Amino acid sequence: MVRYKVKPDRVAEHEELIRAVFDELARTAPAGLRYGAFKQPDGVSFVHFAVIEAERNPLDSVAAFKAFGERLKERCDEPPVVVELALAGAYGL
Repeated sequence: MVRYKVKPDRVAEHEELIRAVFDELARTAPAGLRYGAFKQPDGVSFVHFAVIEAERNPLDSVAAFKAFGERLKERCDEPPVVVELALAGAYGL
């Protein structure tokens, strides 16, 4: 899970980059990945959640994901914080 806050004047650009990632994922359908990006009600905070079931992270080979990450820190008011989660229980994941 990754969470961060984007500068208000960069939200539209940021959302466009996110859409490009999901467009590419829809075209390429990489195996071993479940992934979602969520915007919180404040309109500038985002959370990305990924379940990686492959040996290597499939996002590493997604060109749009690389483009998304290139200037992420420039778009942020609060930088990305990565939190690795240990499964305590799940249903439907």
